[in-house]
Amino acid sequence: MAETYSKMAQYYDKIYAEKDYAAEVERLVAILGDGRGRRRSLLDVACGTGRHLESLRDSFDVEGLDICAEALDDARKRNPGVVFHVADMTNFDLGRTFDVVTCLFSSIGYVKTLDRLRAAVRSMAAHLNPEGVLVVEPWFTPGEWRPNTVHAVYIDEPELKIARVNTSLVEGRLSILEMHYLVGTPEGTEHLVERHELGLFEVDEMISAVEGEGLVVTYDREGLSGRGLYLGRKAGRRGR
Repeated sequence: MAETYSKMAQYYDKIYAEKDYAAEVERLVAILGDGRGRRRSLLDVACGTGRHLESLRDSFDVEGLDICAEALDDARKRNPGVVFHVADMTNFDLGRTFDVVTCLFSSIGYVKTLDRLRAAVRSMAAHLNPEGVLVVEPWFTPGEWRPNTVHAVYIDEPELKIARVNTSLVEGRLSILEMHYLVGTPEGTEHLVERHELGLFEVDEMISAVEGEGLVVTYDREGLSGRGLYLGRKAGRRGR
C-alpha cells in the first residue's frame, strides 16, 4: 500500500480539489485568536501536500511534518522556504517547541489504536511552548461511521482521467477504506489499490488522551469541516 500511496500522492490535490482549505484556516485562525499582537510559530503534523500551510503561513511562522516523503515534495513546491520533516506522528522529536501544533483533516485516525493515539498526542504536546495550543481534527466516532456505503470521486481532464471507488467497511474499531483507482494518462491506464485503516475513537477517548498530557481541553463539535475539533492548552507562562 505504501508504494501505491506514494504513487497517488501526485494526484492528491486533484482528488481533494473541492476541499476549501483557505476557509478552514480562516476559521482556525479565528478560533486561536490574535496571539496578543505577536506572530506565533506553528507545526502542522501530518501536513500532507501542505494545503493548510499554504494559508496558515499568512498568520504564523510554520513548519510541517508528514510520514510520506512524496507528499512533502509537493508541500515544498507549494510552500517555498518552509521547513518540512519526514517523521511518524507517534514518535518524533524536532528539538524545538511551537506556540501551536495542529493535526488536521482527520489524520489522527491513522494511528489506529488507543495506545498509538496517546503516543501521538504525547509527541505533539511535547512540542508545545508554555500556553501553547494543540489542535486535533478527529476522524469519525464508532457511532458516526457508516459501513457498507459506496463512494466515488471522478477527475476528468484532457490528459488525465481518474475514477476512485470504494466501499466503506468496519472491522472492530477500525474503519476500512479500500480505494480502487483507475488512472488514465496518455501513457496508458493503471489500476491501483490503497487500503486505508483508521481508528474509530469516542469523544471521551480523545479528550482523555489530550488531558493525559496535562492539557486543558476544549471540544468544538462542529470544528473546521463538521467533524469536530479538540483544542488542548498547555499551562505556564511564556517569558516576556
